[in-house]
Amino acid sequence: MHEFRFEPVQLPAPAQALRGEVREFIAEEVAKGAFTPCSNSWSSFDPDFSRKCGERGYIGMRWPKQYGGHERSALERYVVNEEMLAGGAPVGAHWIADRQSGHQILRYGSERAKSTILPKIAAGTGFFAIGMSEPDSGSDLAAVRTRATQVEGGWNISGTKVWTSNAHQTNYLIALARTSAKEEDRHAGMTQFVVDLSRPGVSVRPIYNLYGGHDFNEVVLDGYFAADDMVLGGVGMGWKMVTGELAFERSGPDRFLSTFQLLLESIRVIGVQPDARSANEIGRFVAHIATLRRMSTSVAGMLERGAW
Repeated sequence: MHEFRFEPVQLPAPAQALRGEVREFIAEEVAKGAFTPCSNSWSSFDPDFSRKCGERGYIGMRWPKQYGGHERSALERYVVNEEMLAGGAPVGAHWIADRQSGHQILRYGSERAKSTILPKIAAGTGFFAIGMSEPDSGSDLAAVRTRATQVEGGWNISGTKVWTSNAHQTNYLIALARTSAKEEDRHAGMTQFVVDLSRPGVSVRPIYNLYGGHDFNEVVLDGYFAADDMVLGGVGMGWKMVTGELAFERSGPDRFLSTFQLLLESIRVIGVQPDARSANEIGRFVAHIATLRRMSTSVAGMLERGAW
């Protein structure tokens, strides 16, 4: 049986200094009215704020400088993400690109993909959506029906993706498609492709929620051409790519810090002399956050050591 261990991590001095820098940046932006702190801020789409983050070196922090990155540590990147989320900053425009899509391209993409796309992400001007879910498939990614057929120089892709957050505002998505017939191994025969949403053969249609808001989209690929050098990780390696991508999506502080602003506001409203029940609830939530943060920083430490 595998033993889960989350060893404590001591943040190095550069990471501690960076925390103060980021906190000051957020406070300055709030003071001049650039944004109002909110919960779930990693879904708040603000291209101007993302551009400012790019200018300050807060995106693509671990990537090589030749691709627009800054070659900083996993713990320094963690500190930036933590402060942005806890501060309720509107980081949604660049979040997916920085968190997972850019990493996929850096590790598995062609030289053309890396040299043309990664600098845009690092600058806070290149944004990504996730092209995994499909109609009638639920969370079963192995049931994808989007097909990619090989043609001269690349692939023609046809199919539909749904619940694609912010696809109407992003530049790219990484689409999972089936490149060979289903086999006994349901996870075989799939491939990931980088899709440029501005090119012919792809359309984005809004999906409105119950209160009329528009975050989700349906993305229809109809004979979209993806060149061979827009394949990630090799043909047939899609399932490995997807599971690796989701590991990065789930391993950061996004989820447990997404509602941190609500806790701060609750404490502000309750005041400095809470009754016994309020004090108990605040203590319980703080204990949960402290535990989750211990686990999350430990994962960042593992990344720093190259354990993953």
